[in-house]
Amino acid sequence: MTHSPDILRVATYNIHKGVQGLGAARRLEIHNLGHAVEQFDADIVCLQEVRKSHQREALHFTHWPALPQADFLAPEGYEAVYRTNAITRHGEHGNALLSRWPVVRHQHEDISDHRFEQRGLLHVELLVQGRVVHVVVVHLGLIPASRRRQAEQLCQFVTREIPDDAHLLVAGDFNDWGARVDKAFSAVNLVAVKTPQALTYPSRLPVVQLDCIYARGLRPLSLEVPRGRIWGRMSDHLPLIAEFGF
Repeated sequence: MTHSPDILRVATYNIHKGVQGLGAARRLEIHNLGHAVEQFDADIVCLQEVRKSHQREALHFTHWPALPQADFLAPEGYEAVYRTNAITRHGEHGNALLSRWPVVRHQHEDISDHRFEQRGLLHVELLVQGRVVHVVVVHLGLIPASRRRQAEQLCQFVTREIPDDAHLLVAGDFNDWGARVDKAFSAVNLVAVKTPQALTYPSRLPVVQLDCIYARGLRPLSLEVPRGRIWGRMSDHLPLIAEFGF
């Protein structure tokens, strides 16, 4: 599909490391997720819980991709950017961004609040139709006090690294059940794109919008959450897709 040059289509998705289920019953969903990402037809895809490698899962699943998941999921012609948040016994995982527009530069910042949760933010600068667009991909912690401090650290990062007049998107899984992050982000003029219908978690019977896209310098045009049985199988989250105008 060809998009208007003045419209930017953005998706965010927590892919649960490409695996669903527990123990011996767990199943590999990364191939279905690859088809899903193509269906988004998004200019920018922000991903959380993305595996770079995992030795145990690679041995368990016959069709475990040889490529890191970010590269495997990137449709033809897209550039993949991945940075690790957490290093575990058998591998590592983090945030990723897939872009059909050129990547100018990218960086990572550790926002871990305590030793039990390794968290980080991925900042990518894109060149979209001659315009610079900054995108921050993030996955905040499970503990409310940690999320508050991580939101404050993200605001400090935005103030330090991104010009006030730049086009800016912040997307990811915020684990925020009470819209407290919205208030924190208002300090740097980030506005959430939300509707009562845009529920993303849990995927089989969603009751809350844990996944969100915040914008500054871009105009929200639409917001959608894909529905259907297949979407409830691929991850414990549903994807969120928004369009913005310049």
